[in-house]
Amino acid sequence: MADTIAAATVSLFLKPSTRYSQLFLTLTTSLPVLRFNSLKNPKFRPLVVSSSMSIESAAAPQETSSKSPSFLDHREGSRFLHFVKYHGLGNDFIVFDNRDSSEPKIRPEQAVKLCDRNFGIGADGVIFALPGVNGTDYTMRIFNSDGSEPEMCGNGVRCFARFIAELENFHGKRQSFTVHTGAGLIVPEIQEDGQVKVDMGEPVLKAANVPTKLASNKNDAVVKSELVVDGVTWNVTCVSMGNPHCVTFGTKGGEDLQVDTLNLAQIGPKFEHHDVFPARTNTEFVQVYSPSHLKMRVWERGAGATLACGTGACATVVAAALEGRAGRNCTVDLPGGPLEIEWREEDNHVYMTGPAEVVFYGSVRL
Repeated sequence: MADTIAAATVSLFLKPSTRYSQLFLTLTTSLPVLRFNSLKNPKFRPLVVSSSMSIESAAAPQETSSKSPSFLDHREGSRFLHFVKYHGLGNDFIVFDNRDSSEPKIRPEQAVKLCDRNFGIGADGVIFALPGVNGTDYTMRIFNSDGSEPEMCGNGVRCFARFIAELENFHGKRQSFTVHTGAGLIVPEIQEDGQVKVDMGEPVLKAANVPTKLASNKNDAVVKSELVVDGVTWNVTCVSMGNPHCVTFGTKGGEDLQVDTLNLAQIGPKFEHHDVFPARTNTEFVQVYSPSHLKMRVWERGAGATLACGTGACATVVAAALEGRAGRNCTVDLPGGPLEIEWREEDNHVYMTGPAEVVFYGSVRL
């Protein structure tokens, strides 16, 4: 892939959602990193507009039958690699169909450029749909916006599931499949209303496996333990949902958190890079509204402050239940919107339900 191309043209189709109107948008601009061309999606015909930015209303495309071609079937030759940008409650990803290769077609350093919000496409990460292994249907890998590779991403797996549903023409059908990730087996299920429910597996609580160097204080787990960050003592509970999380509801002896008052850019990196977290950590700052309603802000390892974090919401409900602050079935409010989280007693699995939406289609020149 060329690292520097002078100009770019992007044709976007914004899907209907609570945050986006039904619009076609064509944008021409200068980008020093990559070139984009419109993806020839058989579901719609882009409007012809001038080379300067313009926006026109358009009717939503008609639903196609299950036998219609995939939206990625129309190739423009090997020079272009098509993608779809998705968001899960504002946590956004560039998603590639990589099923013809077991290795990502984009290098980590290229992913960093793609994720740049000023000189690239702009995203929190890049997701690859690869062939399944060990009997699974698919494999999902992710590069964060800093080029690091996390084991898992809850919002990312919902976007991945919707992407697979588009590829396989699962429209209007209830469908589940198995996905191999760095955190193990994940089973997403597309609901008939378009929501995605994901079996996230069992939370890992043993300190050494989170991992954290904090001493365990409850059945090998770290629950409401003390952690000094920048001279302030916080009460924290550590959970892994395939990736490490440090969940806090407030400081030692202090009042409960009012999460909207936090300066995440200041405090978040100090948690992430604390020496008690050998693999770094995601950090959730949580406010309790009721035993079934929580509010959370997150500092993600490798991505910083984001609008949502699915694994973080799961870890938050587990931590709240362990500390006796909430039950096992909660609505978790994030800046991007709510997620429904259930930690089932019968199988010890955590289930996450939430949306994933298309933002636009495009292609990058190799």
